[in-house]
Amino acid sequence: MPTTDTTTDTSDAIFIGKGEEPAWLTLALANRHGLVTGATGTGKTVSLQVMAEGFARAGVPVFAADIKGDLSGIAEIGEAKDFILKRAKEIGLTFQPDQFSTVFWDVFGEQGHPVRATVSEMGPLLLSRMMDLNDVQEGVLNIAFRVADEQGLLLLDMKDLRAILTLVGENAAQLTTQYGNVSKQSVGTILRQLLVLENQGGDKFFGEPALQLKDFMRTDRDGRGVVNILVADKLMQNPRLYATFLLWMLSELFEELPEVGDPPKPKLVFFFDEAHLLFNDAPKALMEKIEQVVRLIRSKGVGVYFVTQNPVDVPDKVLAQLGNRVQHALRAFTPRDQKAVAAAAQTFRPNPKLNTAQVITELGTGEALVSFLEKKGTPSIVERVLIRPPSARIGPVTPEERKAILAGSPVKGKYDTAIDSESAYEVLQKRVAGAPSDGSGGGIFGQIGSIVGSIFGTNTPRGKLSTGQVIARDVTRSVTNKVVGGIVADLGKSVGGSVGGSIGRSIVRGALGSLLKR
Repeated sequence: MPTTDTTTDTSDAIFIGKGEEPAWLTLALANRHGLVTGATGTGKTVSLQVMAEGFARAGVPVFAADIKGDLSGIAEIGEAKDFILKRAKEIGLTFQPDQFSTVFWDVFGEQGHPVRATVSEMGPLLLSRMMDLNDVQEGVLNIAFRVADEQGLLLLDMKDLRAILTLVGENAAQLTTQYGNVSKQSVGTILRQLLVLENQGGDKFFGEPALQLKDFMRTDRDGRGVVNILVADKLMQNPRLYATFLLWMLSELFEELPEVGDPPKPKLVFFFDEAHLLFNDAPKALMEKIEQVVRLIRSKGVGVYFVTQNPVDVPDKVLAQLGNRVQHALRAFTPRDQKAVAAAAQTFRPNPKLNTAQVITELGTGEALVSFLEKKGTPSIVERVLIRPPSARIGPVTPEERKAILAGSPVKGKYDTAIDSESAYEVLQKRVAGAPSDGSGGGIFGQIGSIVGSIFGTNTPRGKLSTGQVIARDVTRSVTNKVVGGIVADLGKSVGGSVGGSIGRSIVRGALGSLLKR
């Protein structure tokens, strides 16, 4: 915290607002995570923007989901409107309009650069969460990944996953003896859920070129951190997809970034809006991994800030990891509301001068109770603070402004065109298409039979039907109908993009990264 009472950011802290004393967010403790809470319309988005601006000025890249579009204005110059000047005067701040280098991202590729991941990168655990599968169905999905992994079949997009699931379904009886119960009913349910996910637009998320997280961690020519905004208004129509996507990003950051301990400032700050969606109905295994990610990603130099309505939306074990708190007003009209207010008040270090529970219900728009970590990593006494006004625009950019920002983006052209690399679907097409019509010798039996045969360890010399070949003979028609569709893959396709990095991934690769190895 600065030693003098100023109202401008310093090299080691961000000025957030002022009550009896200025409220400072110390950069060296910003990777200890945080929480921004409050009822709708109380100023959470403005607080988020103030914090994002402060990090960007300090040279820290920012990632934030923009649910309503209001945060996009950070890319445009602020306006000295009367209410902004009044707020600035109240806290002794000289308002200086500003704008920040911004990159827009959009899973659907409509209002920002497309964001894609491969099916292998997402992994069975998060895919199961995305498709709302039960434990049995999740087990079958794990087997499908295992089969693909052992055979070097790349799972990049939805059609790859559908192809391997079809193969698993047609060989359910044989796979059961190797891996445990595999029912065609479970495979059918997964395929139906996959169709639902596609209809919701989830298929646009899977494929190549896959996102490289280093593109989030940029600074501009002035040394300021780039603000990455995920356009999430349409994505929020499928809350489970939204929450799983952001959790995948966190797990990827954890896996890819090196250990740095506690740096002088974060390497990246990640704002997770509507955070309660991450925890709603999450199975125990997933909750444990979320807790591990939040606890351990700090040492990678990443600060995670959850934004939600009430602290009780966040499980206690996660809440305990969130050292920097901004609490806007909560309403207490019912006994249930009053209980939630009391619970929120108990998460702060008490201030003898404040009745925290009472003040939470009295806060005006733009006011908040604030407690940030002090030098020794202990939370400061809670203070009532008037949040400073943002320097950039408050409110959304226009479609024309967004188009101009995208045209000047540092990643323009890198992700905008999808690539359909050769992967499991194409490989299985070629193998089936190469089968002789009489079913003798090699061809389909020698190729698909070798897949199943090698899984069971039953490959036999050429000319003698192995177990795998018998299975392949029985399912040739179904595989041809469901996987091939009568179309022969383009032999000119090449393996590109992130395929090289995906081919060596194991079945647990996407299950929150290397955490499963701990």
